[in-house]
Amino acid sequence: MLQQLDRVEGLQRINDFVVKFANVNGSGSASANALFAKSILRMGITATPRNIFPSNIQGLPTWYEVRISDAGHMAARGGGVDLMVAMNPQTWDQDVRSIEPDGYLFYDNTKPMPLEKFRTDIVVIGVPLTEITNTAYKDSRQRQLFKNIVGLGALAALIEIDPAAIEQLLAEQFKGRDKLIAANVQALHMGRDWVRQHLDCPIGLTLRHADSVGDRIFIDGNSAAALGAVYGGATVCAWYPITPSSSWLKGLFAIATGCASIRRPGKTILPLFRQKMRWRQSE
Repeated sequence: MLQQLDRVEGLQRINDFVVKFANVNGSGSASANALFAKSILRMGITATPRNIFPSNIQGLPTWYEVRISDAGHMAARGGGVDLMVAMNPQTWDQDVRSIEPDGYLFYDNTKPMPLEKFRTDIVVIGVPLTEITNTAYKDSRQRQLFKNIVGLGALAALIEIDPAAIEQLLAEQFKGRDKLIAANVQALHMGRDWVRQHLDCPIGLTLRHADSVGDRIFIDGNSAAALGAVYGGATVCAWYPITPSSSWLKGLFAIATGCASIRRPGKTILPLFRQKMRWRQSE
């Protein structure tokens, strides 16, 4: 539902815009945000995401910004945001201020917001994500987690993300867990179907299949650092078992146990690297 003071045409761009998610840390949004970026890459479009968070503590704000560029630009664009997905009441005012004129604001309108909380020069798109998930699910944890996937489905309809790309990613992420795959696909289509039935879509920001990704892969900074450590010959890792903690260790463990052989110029690390890796947990 478009809740705006004046009719705004909205930006008109194909494969060239910035989307920013404003979330609450610990809400389960990270997985859905990554699916968003990966699905765009699967469509052959360069998408460069980055996490922005002042503190990795549950309940505090976190942002996830994705630059979509058919020209292959990977650095932050600078300036404002073309589409803001505002899911954190704590940062609402600053998130709305960061939107480019004629840009788009996507939010959960289960509870109406006062008009003074909006701007007159942007397109405001409200989808009742909480109402949709509360109707479909009874368990509170399921409601929170699937709300993120319902929101992803809504965005997929609005900017024309290929749903087949998201479904394939879900199948890979939950391989061997057919019930979980089916549940996520169902939540995805709940959001997508609601938007297609109630809103004019797509909006002015849209995606089209392209071929700008080439042979590049999707990897986050911590995983890249872990891969570099393995190729550099790391054989010992020590860490403190605290929460929150960096995902670097998780990435290192996955790479070390998942590779049959890892080579670097002039040297081959043991065929089964995990047999050489000595895990020492600091006390």
